[in-house]
Amino acid sequence: MKKVKITILKTTFQEDLAKEFGVEGLTTCPLMKEGEVYYADYARPDGFCDEAWKAIYQYVFALAHGVQEIWYYSDWIKTPGVAIVSCNDGLRPVIMKLEATDIESKDD
Repeated sequence: MKKVKITILKTTFQEDLAKEFGVEGLTTCPLMKEGEVYYADYARPDGFCDEAWKAIYQYVFALAHGVQEIWYYSDWIKTPGVAIVSCNDGLRPVIMKLEATDIESKDD
C-alpha cells in the first residue's frame, strides 16, 4: 500500500445557501486551509476533518491500493492516479486533490 497526497485546493462558501440556511456569522471551513497537504492510506491523517475524511475515504483507499485507471468511465478526471473531490458540507465545501504516490505506507 502507498501513501496518497491530499492537497486542499479551495475552501468555498455558498453565500446564497448560507444566507438562507446557515447560522449567523458562518464563513468558510475553519478546519482546512488552502494549500495544506496531508498524506494518508487507510487512516485519517492527524488534524484532518472527520467529515471530510468520510467523504473522500473511498478514493484514498483506491489510490493507496494502486488504482490508476481514469475514474468513472473516463468522463471525470483526465489524469490517472488523481481525483478531485470535496467534503460533504453543502454550505462551505472544501475541494481537494488526491494523488497516488510512490511513498510506501508503514505500520504505525
